[in-house]
Amino acid sequence: MGGPNLEVFKFTLYLFIPIAALVHFGDPDWYRQNVLPYRDKLFPSEERTNQRIPTDQSGVREELNRIRMERLAKKAVRDAEEMK
Repeated sequence: MGGPNLEVFKFTLYLFIPIAALVHFGDPDWYRQNVLPYRDKLFPSEERTNQRIPTDQSGVREELNRIRMERLAKKAVRDAEEMK
């Protein structure tokens, strides 16, 4: 078949590709240039996310009521703008 030279080549290739990928993609400069800008596009900012998740039932109910009230307020504003 291929012989020992082919096996050495395949072994070298199998080792080189993952190591080269780790060296290239593990670079902090590459991460800052390519990953962080895309992350900002993909995920909402921290001020738009709720970091305080309620753990008890009353906290969940309060949060649901707050969300409902915000929706109703936005709907009232939209309805008022449509009436104008």
